[in-house]
Amino acid sequence: MPQPDASDRPSGDDDLASAVATFAEVRPRLFGIAYRMLGTVADAEDIVQDTWLRWQAYDRSTVREPAAFLATATTRLAMNAATSAHATRETYIGPWLPEPVDTSQDPTLGAERGEALGFAVLVLLEKLSAAERAAYVLREAFDYPYAEIARIVETSEPAARQLVSRARKHLAAERASRVVADEERTRLLTAFMTAAEQGDMAALEKLFADDVVSLSDGGGVVRATRIPVVGAVTVAKYIHAFASRFWEGSALHLAELNGEPAIVATRDGDVFAYVTADFDGAGIHRLYWVLNPYKLGHVSAA
Repeated sequence: MPQPDASDRPSGDDDLASAVATFAEVRPRLFGIAYRMLGTVADAEDIVQDTWLRWQAYDRSTVREPAAFLATATTRLAMNAATSAHATRETYIGPWLPEPVDTSQDPTLGAERGEALGFAVLVLLEKLSAAERAAYVLREAFDYPYAEIARIVETSEPAARQLVSRARKHLAAERASRVVADEERTRLLTAFMTAAEQGDMAALEKLFADDVVSLSDGGGVVRATRIPVVGAVTVAKYIHAFASRFWEGSALHLAELNGEPAIVATRDGDVFAYVTADFDGAGIHRLYWVLNPYKLGHVSAA
């Protein structure tokens, strides 16, 4: 059989163009995996960039399933980064919270499945091991079969099932919340915005579960409470105490962040706070305040 002439073979430029096209097609999934694993846009983008460099340098002629290869590389890089990040975040000033993303501006992030994207779930994912987090994200957000998860995280299929099961149980135990429809979430958040702006303690207490916890992430960059505030009365007093100073000159609006309604606060056209909540049958169960300006760059002021 005659061998193809050199002119029939793809040129280096054609090969690179093909590599770019393949990577671009799967890139939204890679970013979705990395963001859910790490909780910040910059870290996720770094992982995606590292994956691209590996793909660019790899002998791609040996890869039968490029999408599987790229997802595997991304997940393993993210697992390593998650382990390092955990150690770094132990010295973070105050509570560490994920970086919110505006999914109304980037719908591809939640296009496949919205699971493991909600803010409260991302907070809880931080408490899992890197392997549990990877297995949970791959299964719940992207519906990977257990055999594929096992290959990616380099374990057996029964062990992969255990990782996902442990992650589900841990999240279920930690998150005593109920599923809240967007309309109900919007109603509760709107009521919270009004009460918070007015410093209305009685209205706030009615919205809170008795064991509500408020967490604020200022990262040592802006003023924020560095310890959790616990209890309906205490949290209401806390919000009342800073209401006049905190909301002065601000405008509040609801936006779609992390696939669900949340509050965005702006001042002079710039975002200075993101506020969201987790709910249980008694009302607001967790309050999350992201005030660190370095985590608000992907939140639209519009």
